[in-house]
Amino acid sequence: MRVSLTVNGRHRTADDVWEGESLLYVLRERLGLPGSKNACEQGECGSCTVYLDGLPVCACLVAAGQAEGREVRTVEGLAGDGRLDPVQEAFTECGAVQCGFCTPGLIVQAHDLLNRTPRPTDAQIREALAGNLCRCTGYEKILDAVRLAATRKAATP
Repeated sequence: MRVSLTVNGRHRTADDVWEGESLLYVLRERLGLPGSKNACEQGECGSCTVYLDGLPVCACLVAAGQAEGREVRTVEGLAGDGRLDPVQEAFTECGAVQCGFCTPGLIVQAHDLLNRTPRPTDAQIREALAGNLCRCTGYEKILDAVRLAATRKAATP
């Protein structure tokens, strides 16, 4: 089947998509967007988190056909005008990136949190990121990055 969708603001089409293929597979293998990671394939780790019509979802759990005609925004689509998103910048500056496998999902989830709650408490940050597993860190640098991004976003008009 053919799947047509908007990805990071551009109309994209994937042909010969198998009925059981996930949105994650289409993004990574058919559309060449490797940012979202394939880790658990069960929606448990959050590494594949993307926006689907403005809501964060685990792309491994979304059948490709369900994305027909819809809008997807990946971690690659957060950057704009040649600049990283403040969340992406903060993750880099705070050293919140280790092996990088969980990073795309954490960034998308943190981006969503800061859009909904510009000045989150630590408890709100922890709750928002609870579905994203990191195997390398104790999460402190990740929390530091979200705090820094929140501060910067709050200071931006």
